Amino acid sequence: MRGKLIVLDGLDGSGKSTQAQLLADRLLAEKRKVELLSYPDYSQPSSTLVKMYLNGAFSKSADGVNAYAASSFYAVDRYASYMQFWKEKLENGFIMIASRYVSSNAIHQMVKLPKDEWDTFLDWLEDYEYQKLSLPRPDRVIFLDMSRAVADQLILSRYHGDESKKDIHEQNMSYLEQCMESAHYAAAKKGWQVIRCCDGEHPFPIEEIAQKIMLSVKEVI
Repeated sequence: MRGKLIVLDGLDGSGKSTQAQLLADRLLAEKRKVELLSYPDYSQPSSTLVKMYLNGAFSKSADGVNAYAASSFYAVDRYASYMQFWKEKLENGFIMIASRYVSSNAIHQMVKLPKDEWDTFLDWLEDYEYQKLSLPRPDRVIFLDMSRAVADQLILSRYHGDESKKDIHEQNMSYLEQCMESAHYAAAKKGWQVIRCCDGEHPFPIEEIAQKIMLSVKEVI
């Protein structure tokens, strides 16, 4: 029996990894078979082009790398991970919880294109990753909606105030603000569930967000 694929997505600093772990812990407590995924998979050579891109090897600006090319870097990393590590588990009933997935290309790459090309990009993305590469479609995509002001403070805290540790996405506040717009556009188009994670100035309690995520996931597992 095929398991379920749950995706938690959001911009940098939204708490994806923390919430993915909390969700996994709660489901494991219910004696379910669960495994966590995180993309890009920096532990594997399949992420090499992603790392080069984020480190500025192709351009010092995210906008300097074609949306379709950058999307391919991430898609190939996902394909390698799926084929090597979790295809069989999904087919045998595991609940796979992914921190980022195909939705991240919609959020971070679509924004590089004129808005009148966004629908075309979303159609291309779904055909490329789900049809051409045969990656499994998620049973639910949850977008963690954290304001940029709050998220940026969380990122700085993660890096202990060292701005030099930010990648080319994290360094560009204007780009990330635009990504928020593309994220809400894609969420509306593709039926993602949006969970608000802050009041605009302060993050909501982690457990409060986790409870909302759990309720959403319970609808599909």
